[in-house]
Amino acid sequence: MSLFGKGVGRICAVVATSTASKMTAQIRHALRQTPTVELRLDWLRSDLERSKLLAWVAKNRPSHATFLATCRRRAGGGLFHGTPSAELSWLSRAGEAGCAWCDLEIESVRALPHEFAGRADLPLLLLSVHDFRETPEKMVLGQSGRFDAVKIAAQSRSIADSLRVLRLARKMKNCVVVPMGEIGLPARILALREGSALAYAPVSHATAPGQVSLRELKEMYRAHKLSRESQVFGVIGNPIAHSLSPLLHNTAFIARGIDAVYVPFLVKDLRDFMKAVPEFGIRGFSITLPHKQKILKYLDHCDPLAADIGAVNTVVVRANGSLYGCNTDYAGVLRSLGRKLRLAGSRILIIGAGGSARAAAFALVREGAIVGICARRETAARELARSIGGDAIPRRALRSEYFDAVLNATPVGMYPQERASPLQRRELHCRIVMDLIYRPERTQLLKLALSMGISTVSGLEMFLAQGAAQWEIWMRRRAPENVMRRAVLTALHAELLPQRPRRAR
Repeated sequence: MSLFGKGVGRICAVVATSTASKMTAQIRHALRQTPTVELRLDWLRSDLERSKLLAWVAKNRPSHATFLATCRRRAGGGLFHGTPSAELSWLSRAGEAGCAWCDLEIESVRALPHEFAGRADLPLLLLSVHDFRETPEKMVLGQSGRFDAVKIAAQSRSIADSLRVLRLARKMKNCVVVPMGEIGLPARILALREGSALAYAPVSHATAPGQVSLRELKEMYRAHKLSRESQVFGVIGNPIAHSLSPLLHNTAFIARGIDAVYVPFLVKDLRDFMKAVPEFGIRGFSITLPHKQKILKYLDHCDPLAADIGAVNTVVVRANGSLYGCNTDYAGVLRSLGRKLRLAGSRILIIGAGGSARAAAFALVREGAIVGICARRETAARELARSIGGDAIPRRALRSEYFDAVLNATPVGMYPQERASPLQRRELHCRIVMDLIYRPERTQLLKLALSMGISTVSGLEMFLAQGAAQWEIWMRRRAPENVMRRAVLTALHAELLPQRPRRAR
């Protein structure tokens, strides 16, 4: 059994703020989610605030709670300005107040090679190694025997780096691994599954890059319930941080009682991700910008329609490890736009020539629509138009051309361009405007269309339809669409996710 307990107790809530009163409020909130809490003493703005907090802990700590104290100096990546001896003094006081563990960074251990050894006033010791440049085993060699557990927090500059950190959890006893950075986020979610003694999650402000909130780690990803038998799915893209796909798919897994998790992968190098698929045990994944076309060369088999489109947004990893690709974007376009417009015979303009644009173009042509393509790269527009038997429409022609519908399939309008529109007022001559962007739900383009009395279709409808289709391909059963829809709408309308919209799947 882990030294830190089992189940939800292996999720450690991080409380970090500037005053004792704010930190006690965070502690109360944290204890409603998990009994294990890290107190970031270095975040408190003064020694007086640290004294106030420890006095409160001594008086109010619940018997079932396990507190870890950290007073990390700036040399170790923290906020404490004091000396190593002062740090050690605060950790000793934390132990006296009832903290079961203290976290001591390797920089302080090196500065004080003899001061902490054998001190009875210190609680259990967790040696912290942050952002290693050497092989981690070498860094803790000769040190780990003097400590009760070891934490290795390493920056993941690639997915391969994050796997390297996870392997340490499998082979080192009483080890906590923390893959840092956005690229390391999936491995951070899966760390408990791989044998890490703890997984950290902030109650409020993130104290390290790539952290997942306490609520998300416990309720959406259910990190403490995952095992090697749990199925792993994900979404790959760049950027990917604020995708709603994890919420959509994990909600469906929970609703159907399926032992599976869906995580976001920031993928800058597609080869880096593909090499990691077997070790993560990934059973399927979604693809978004900019990999929908690049993924084709890695597939063993491909759905004929997806092959015609030349873009894949869904991959199934079969039992023998082979990869099968298909495309559900087209279904989302047809369902959402088809509710507003009789597609057969309609003249539709698509802005963009990437993977999503290709899926929309092929789908609409198959339904009998007359499709034109307008893109920043005119050669790409001509190539796509030729593929579907349509026309490439130059941007200058939009001032006089009329269409039944205009569909935006570019990222213009997503973060960091959420105040931008791919088209201007004088270029909108149509009955309907559809934007494939779903976050923000109402883009600048849709706002512009509404101000002109033009009917609009949000990308949210396409997102929900294509996501449900993906889930059914992987699970081979009907998706709980109503539950998935409510979860996404709640997140958007109640602003449970960050208010500033970013590019997402």
